[in-house]
Amino acid sequence: MHDGSGRILVQGLTKRFGAITAVDNLSFSVGPGSVTGFLGPNGAGKTTTLRMLLGLVTPNAGSSTINGQPFGRLGNPARVVGAVLEAQGFHPGRTARNHLRVYSAAMGVPDQRADQVLELVGLGSAARRAVGGFSLGMKQRLALATALLGDPQVLVLDEPANGLDPEGIAWLRVFLQSFARSGRTVLISSHLLAELEQTVDQVVIISAGRTVYYGPLDHLRASQSSRVLVQAADPQALVQALHTAGVTGTEWTADGRLAISGMDRKDVAEAAMAAGVALYDIRQEVIDLEQLFLQLTASQYAAAPAAWQQPGWAAPQQHGWGPVQPPPTPPPAQPPSQHGDWGGNA
Repeated sequence: MHDGSGRILVQGLTKRFGAITAVDNLSFSVGPGSVTGFLGPNGAGKTTTLRMLLGLVTPNAGSSTINGQPFGRLGNPARVVGAVLEAQGFHPGRTARNHLRVYSAAMGVPDQRADQVLELVGLGSAARRAVGGFSLGMKQRLALATALLGDPQVLVLDEPANGLDPEGIAWLRVFLQSFARSGRTVLISSHLLAELEQTVDQVVIISAGRTVYYGPLDHLRASQSSRVLVQAADPQALVQALHTAGVTGTEWTADGRLAISGMDRKDVAEAAMAAGVALYDIRQEVIDLEQLFLQLTASQYAAAPAAWQQPGWAAPQQHGWGPVQPPPTPPPAQPPSQHGDWGGNA
């Protein structure tokens, strides 16, 4: 059932429910060999998009294909695509093994495959237990086992870590990465951004039904302005030395540190040494996926600027491939007052 491509292609996908446009001209592709995160706030259109991809919802416009075919034309789709949209629908009185054997018969795979995937997801010892007594995490593992029955080329998973304990989440991360590295395709939607950041190679981020970024996660990070945060014995002397050297991207953080843009940590340390300024602390600011996600999707719900928005950061252009325009040059930074008032920029 594998044609060798393993590619998911979404082109101009649009879905309206009455006056509500849930998905608006959405386009992206997911290739084999990598784990792709599908992200967006609640109501952004993620689940609707996955349902259209799996043939459960009919789009108003556009198309989606897997291995070059719409889901409904794949013949025996469970041998090509393993999907988990929710860990529900289990008969509470049926054992895990018998649940899987029902699906095995429908797919045309041997019964022993049920035991193989139960061992694979860590449920081998629970094969004869009734599913009604399973925890949410165990049901998530059983749902994944069901998706793996047909030895699929593509995995489409919606919140697969929901209910898993830390050990289970770590196991899932390793499993998905190994699955992708074997030349297969993984598309995963999740709200656990810190965990997803350790799992995915690229991301598709949508907001209000539209793509706001898609591409490698490293490219998204690189598109953001980086800052060095320092605590100096004489911060004003350091600011003056930096301005003399032509570096004007300096400002005060809420906790009283000096934030310096346009230089890396090594250059800042050398500038401080040349100026004879002692540094008590120096670190490169790390911009994580959660900050990037919030920055890109903030416009979906109009609200006052959030506290996480950092001066000097700019959202990347759509698809994340273009350069980010630098922020306007700020006025020279002033040190905090001598009375312990560590307020905003002077």
